[in-house]
Amino acid sequence: MENSTETSAGKGVLPGLINQATALFGRIPDTLIAMIARFSIAGVFWKSGQTKIEGLAIDVVSGEFSLGVPRLSDSALFLFKEEYSLPLIAPELAALMAAFAEHLFPILLLLGLATRFSALALLVMTLTIQIFVYPGAWPTHGVWAAVLLYLMAYGPGWCSMDHFIAARYRR
Repeated sequence: MENSTETSAGKGVLPGLINQATALFGRIPDTLIAMIARFSIAGVFWKSGQTKIEGLAIDVVSGEFSLGVPRLSDSALFLFKEEYSLPLIAPELAALMAAFAEHLFPILLLLGLATRFSALALLVMTLTIQIFVYPGAWPTHGVWAAVLLYLMAYGPGWCSMDHFIAARYRR
C-alpha cells in the first residue's frame, strides 16, 4: 500500500512542493531585483551623504526638502580629521570626495545610468570604509558589497537609462 505522503511516482510531497517553490522563486524578474537593489543601496549612500553637507536636504521618505547651495558640514570635516583617518589623502579632500560620491552615484543608480560603474565606485568606497574606518562593520558592508556586485554583474534591468541607451544603439 502506498504511503499517503508519497505520489504515485514514488516521490514525496515535500520534494514536489520544494521544486514548485524553487521554480516560482526562479520566476522573480531580474529587473525587479535590480530595481530594489538600486533604490535600496542608493538610499543608504544618499542618506550618508546628506549627513556630510549643509544647505541642501532632500529626503523623500520624511518629506524634508531644503534646496540651497550644498557645502561641507563642520561635523563631516571633524569626523574625517579625527575619526576616519584615511591614509594618503588629506581629510578635507576625503570628506569632499565622499560627500560628492554619496550624492552623485546614488542619483546615477536611481536613473539606471552608468549603473555598473556607479556600483563599482560605491563598492570601492565600501571597501575603503570597511578596511580603514569601521572594520568591525563587515556584516553591513558585506550586504552592501553583495548588492553592488549584483548590479555590476547583472546591470540595472530593463527599467533604466542604461537599457534604453543600449537598445537605441543596437538598432
